[in-house]
Amino acid sequence: MDGALTPHRIVPVPELMEPVGFAHAIVTAPGHTVYLAGQTAHGDDGEVQGSTLVEQFDAAAWNVVTALRAAGAEPGHLVSMIMYVTDMAEYRSSLRDLLPVWRKYFGRYYPPAALIGVQALVDPAAKIELVCTAVIPG
Repeated sequence: MDGALTPHRIVPVPELMEPVGFAHAIVTAPGHTVYLAGQTAHGDDGEVQGSTLVEQFDAAAWNVVTALRAAGAEPGHLVSMIMYVTDMAEYRSSLRDLLPVWRKYFGRYYPPAALIGVQALVDPAAKIELVCTAVIPG
């Protein structure tokens, strides 16, 4: 999938601003939909892994990919991602450090995404939560 990045068709929308780090729209290939629960930086011990947003994004992205693969999907099958963060300023200041972590899990594929600042997540130590939907082709 590295050549195409995804089996789904990313829709160019020239009337909108150029997307950076996301896609405006995607048309999914026929297949089976996988809905993931919100993934935070919780390890298998139930504790939040990492204290910075970058460390927590690393753990949360690992959880996303692990859950996708358990369902028979791959990161390139993602068709939507909503990122909830508790500190938008920390997110903005961490963009350079977040990029290599993103690429470690998702390569150069950027599905349609939203970034939403929230006051808190269910675990007070959590700084980020990723909610994803994927479509497994075929």
